[in-house]
Amino acid sequence: MNGTERKAAIAAYREREIATGVFALRFAGEARVWVGGAKEIAGTENRLRFSLRGGAYPRPALQRAWNAWGEAAFAFEILELLELEEDVTDFVRSARLASRLTHWREALAAEPI
Repeated sequence: MNGTERKAAIAAYREREIATGVFALRFAGEARVWVGGAKEIAGTENRLRFSLRGGAYPRPALQRAWNAWGEAAFAFEILELLELEEDVTDFVRSARLASRLTHWREALAAEPI
């Protein structure tokens, strides 16, 4: 990658649209659900699965279920993508995300991720 290509790649990264949202990790074995949110949801599934494969995820109940039943017993699902203005502040983004997380956790009787 030469200098011009690098600058173009950096510019494209800075101009990308950030998708904020709420997601669920569903365990089919016991109909359990964990719900989490991400300010930038792209790549969240890969990060989550990578952490669980490593065996030291900070939610012991989720890690135990993962270890016992394996990756195939879990399904990742995006529940909601927030519609936010382009120039929204990080504070507003976080507040809206927290509100929607509470809603989805209550609606699904889910545990936090």
